Amino acid sequence: MPKGYWVSVYRTVSDPEKLAAYNKLARSAVQAWGGRTLVRGGRVAAYDAGIAERTVLVEFDSFEQAVAARESATYQEALAALPGGVERDFRIVESTD
Repeated sequence: MPKGYWVSVYRTVSDPEKLAAYNKLARSAVQAWGGRTLVRGGRVAAYDAGIAERTVLVEFDSFEQAVAARESATYQEALAALPGGVERDFRIVESTD
């Protein structure tokens, strides 16, 4: 079964405290759905129109699990802590396996 991935690229972080609150709450949602954080921050080499800001990659055992985690009440609570704190591009993608 193909895996699912959350891919977040942060264009700006304007309120680090909101991001920290979101991270604490989001971690619970990720763990509850079996997600594993593969990348959080670290070095970035951006090309073309890429943004060399914070990047986060979370792996789930399936695309459906990744979507369910995003739609869960726990993750919605995390999202409620984030408005005005960051501008990011978030998507869920399915692996080719």
